[in-house]
Parts: sequence; C-alpha cells; structure tokens
Amino acid sequence: MILGMGTDIVDARRIGRAIDHFPTRFINRIFTEAERHAAAALPQPHAYFAKRFAAKEAVYKALSGSGVRGLGWQQAETLNQQNGAPMLRLTGQCKTALEAMTPDGYKAHISISLSDEPPYALAFVIIYAAPLKLDN
Repeated sequence: MILGMGTDIVDARRIGRAIDHFPTRFINRIFTEAERHAAAALPQPHAYFAKRFAAKEAVYKALSGSGVRGLGWQQAETLNQQNGAPMLRLTGQCKTALEAMTPDGYKAHISISLSDEPPYALAFVIIYAAPLKLDN
C-alpha cells in the first residue's frame, strides 16, 4: 500500500548560486557528511547537490501526511548503493514520521528516482508498506 509520494524539481543554477554565495554555511546546513564527501569527489558537485536537495524536498512531501513536524535537512540522506542506484536513509524526525505513518503489522519501504536535464534536477519518492511476514 502506498503511504506517501513526493516529487520536486530544482534549478541547479539556484543551488549553485547558494553554494557560491554561502559555500560552507549552505552545504553544512543542508547536506550530511556522507553527501558532502561524495560530492567532493565529483568534477561538478553543484549538479550532485541539486539532485540531493530535490530528494530532500520530495521525501518531506511524501512524509507530510504523517503529522510529524520539524523535519530537518540532514535527516533525509541520499546515498548510492553499490550498483549506483540512489537510496534514502532517514534519521531523527524523518524516521519518526515514517514510523508514525506505517500501519501496525507492516514494514515501510522507500523508493527514490533521481534525474536531471541540466539545468534541472528532479527527485521522485514513493513510500509504501508491505505486510510483515509471519514465521510459521
């Protein structure tokens, strides 16, 4: 069952301007240490950060039906699996929101898709729940 969906589109030039004007403050406020580390190894980190910014906005929209407020920027972290596919890791109030919206007897799962067509970056998030399997 689908619990929430969220999408966001970001103009990477806007994120780039924010980084250029307030490099340390903006990046440290919005992105986790793991996200900053991954971006540091890239030739064009602005595009990477734009997709991660869109991902944070999309997951907050998907969680908005939980009733939990005060979702922090660094509480939704977009990492890459070994095969390169993006995945979300939630902590703090984001994790609490996910738990609040998950019905008893179900386990929540999050799917995320990231895309870009410069200068735009897009994120789409689906939160769904599957019944827990009972051992016989």
